[in-house]
Amino acid sequence: MKAYKHFETDRLILQPTTSADAEFIFELVNTPKWLANIGDRNVKSVEDAKTYIKERMTPQLEKLGYGNYTLIRKVDNHKIGTCGLYNREGLEGIDIGFALLPGYENLGYGYESAAKLLEVGIKEFHIKRISAITTKENIASQKLIEKLGLKYVNTIIMPDDEEELLLYSL
Repeated sequence: MKAYKHFETDRLILQPTTSADAEFIFELVNTPKWLANIGDRNVKSVEDAKTYIKERMTPQLEKLGYGNYTLIRKVDNHKIGTCGLYNREGLEGIDIGFALLPGYENLGYGYESAAKLLEVGIKEFHIKRISAITTKENIASQKLIEKLGLKYVNTIIMPDDEEELLLYSL
């Protein structure tokens, strides 16, 4: 596989997610907050996580050069979450999204990683429109999205979904 660019912040390395991250992705996508706010991705084993990465994350990375990034703390090399720029069907612009393991929330990692991807999305990948979607109940994500400078636009229902989400855009 081609080597894709990684990015760094003061405290984090943002590394493109690969099958080597399968154990971590399995853990992350089965946390209560992921399941409540993002949804069940039917990842029930590490093997399922490898398939999820291969089928859902890798194709966009190969096509566009950006996608999902695993967040690694510099201080201890611990994988703590993901952040990414996603080309989603039914959404105008590129979606910026983030998720952290419990215990790493409310410590600034979400904002730090998302602000970095927002910057490189505009400057390096020349993305014209960056959006974000979140559930009405996810107040923490709403605050982070607004802190990034995105503004509330309206509600949206994504294809193959029923839940009304809040749409923000830069």
